Amino acid sequence: MAQPMNSGHDAFSYAKNSTLQRDGLNAAKDAIKDALTQNLDINALLSTSTTFTIADLGCSVCPNAFYAAQAIIETVKHMFSQYSSEKLEFQVYFNDITTNDFNTLFASLPDDKPYYAAGVPGSFYGRLFPSSSVHVAYTSSSLHWLSRLPVEMQDENSPGWNPGRIHYTGSGVSEAVVRVYEKQFEDDMGTFLRARSREMVSGGMMVILMPGVPDGVLTHDVGIAITFLGDILMDMVKEGLLNQDQVDSFNFPHVYPSVEQMTNVVQKNGLFDIVKIELRNARPDPKAPIDIEGAIMHLRAFTEGTIISYMGTQIANQLFIRAINQKTKFSHMLHSSGIKMGAQLFAILKCN
Repeated sequence: MAQPMNSGHDAFSYAKNSTLQRDGLNAAKDAIKDALTQNLDINALLSTSTTFTIADLGCSVCPNAFYAAQAIIETVKHMFSQYSSEKLEFQVYFNDITTNDFNTLFASLPDDKPYYAAGVPGSFYGRLFPSSSVHVAYTSSSLHWLSRLPVEMQDENSPGWNPGRIHYTGSGVSEAVVRVYEKQFEDDMGTFLRARSREMVSGGMMVILMPGVPDGVLTHDVGIAITFLGDILMDMVKEGLLNQDQVDSFNFPHVYPSVEQMTNVVQKNGLFDIVKIELRNARPDPKAPIDIEGAIMHLRAFTEGTIISYMGTQIANQLFIRAINQKTKFSHMLHSSGIKMGAQLFAILKCN
């Protein structure tokens, strides 16, 4: 269901517009290192090997993936040096969907990288690696993408039909629409966890960073941004530039879970122990003003591929031109929502 992030290095590329994701990693980096140090049994995991394997799931095209790998490697290397003088080697697999721009990703690899790198194309909602081969799995800003839209959202006679809107976070959305989104997320997470449990070694760790919301809350600032785009699309319908059914049948495949929702899914799955699941703020300075134009460029970098696949390049271009022109409205939507910007769900799981 997910489409690739904007490729290359131009003004609209994900590589140029992914600082928010990097901020999320930086905000969690120390917590990741602490969790690995306290919960990863390096002595047991590497009792018969000196190769440590890391998988980045949903790596996209930007250097953020390299920063994450480096943070994990530094931690593991330090832990290993406490009990062995042997040289530890690292294998890092960078995974994303087959249409991801792996060329841009690997062209950005640092020359002095302390690991062997390989690309693994394919959906992480299925098996990607051999059994018991991965020591640490890491995924950032990826798991909120659903594997597909719920079938109920494509049937106008279904309670899950969502006319005039493109997401579940806008005002007036029915409980049935919210529920079909949540059910799809629960099913997808179950599939994801089952696949990872087969691929990871017992005692291996999984790190998850993704947009999240407080318990009992639906709205996230990313959802507000998508609702903003939906409003513009409806304006285009009123002007005769789009057909109503093009908007009615289009829903953005994102879900932002709460700590309670994620906890329930993991516990129901039963294949991972929960080390930590919490909500954090991904913004380096929560009190700093929001760069609205920068936020719209960021929005374009991760949504444009999906919008083009449904509505074509011409509509997508017009949509984002209008988004910039309506940046004052977007700013008002964000600031009047009453939510904290940059909420990030942070989870550390341990494979049984």
